[in-house]
Amino acid sequence: MESETLVELADRAASCVACRLAAGRTTVVFGSGSETADLMFVGEGPGREEDIAGLPFVGRSGRLLDQLIESELGLSRTDCYIANVVKCRPPNNRDPEADEVASCRPFLEGQINSIGPRVIMTLGNFATRAILSTNEGITKLRGRAYPLGAVAVVPTFHPAAALRGGGEVLAKMRADFVRAKLTLDGSLPVGGRP
Repeated sequence: MESETLVELADRAASCVACRLAAGRTTVVFGSGSETADLMFVGEGPGREEDIAGLPFVGRSGRLLDQLIESELGLSRTDCYIANVVKCRPPNNRDPEADEVASCRPFLEGQINSIGPRVIMTLGNFATRAILSTNEGITKLRGRAYPLGAVAVVPTFHPAAALRGGGEVLAKMRADFVRAKLTLDGSLPVGGRP
């Protein structure tokens, strides 16, 4: 069976009503960026600003993410691909529930398969646990790159955590972005399992 293109996946996602999140959305926030990106970012789910704009990471967290991509990776947002575990905003920005994640999982897996990134940076606890299928927290998991098939997964904090937590969290995020860069260029081996 031939895999779907990003356009086909996005079209299917736009009309998806497989879970209760569809009822409260303004728009489906599918993803954005390069369809051939070596680096993909995966967050939890869209917030209010993303739900309105239809794009992931456009608020304060997005601006910080953009800065880190530029300063630590020497790339722009358009060089990467950015998506979320769930494509519709959970009410009051709560964590997505298991059935909501299950409903969206084929879209995220399709995005990963279509893009074929070499490195995925997971942003925060929720995305990291979903991608690595673990219950471990981000504090314990960050600082390493994990193999996931042919892809290296580099967990880091969600940008919102750095906005709340200040310099210490931001410094750790910067180190994780450097780890992703070194993993991308092949100078840092992938190892460790959650």
